[in-house]
Amino acid sequence: MRVRFQADADLNQLIVRAVLRLNAEIDFQTAHAANFARLDDLAVLALAAEQGRVLVSHDRRTMPGHFGRFILDRQSPGLLIVSRKHPIARIAEDLLLIWTASSPDEWINRIRSLPL
Repeated sequence: MRVRFQADADLNQLIVRAVLRLNAEIDFQTAHAANFARLDDLAVLALAAEQGRVLVSHDRRTMPGHFGRFILDRQSPGLLIVSRKHPIARIAEDLLLIWTASSPDEWINRIRSLPL
């Protein structure tokens, strides 16, 4: 089984497109497709967890704290916090590497910043 990604409403959608250009087989759902508009962080984390998707976000300010509270009593497929300062191509390559070289169980309840 491969890692599945979920973009939150905060993520630059060009990243999703760049990842899918690198490999169209990657399961990377947009925030729009998941109906994440106007949901708070805990609701987004819960929906991503229900679907077994690693959440990908630019939100360094609030998401890590909400993630920490979320995993106190629930399991999360993981959280990737993406820097806005790095080229989209670099972030897309890192997400491709994660998809290629890791399994979903390696990301459970883990938070990681990108680029790697």
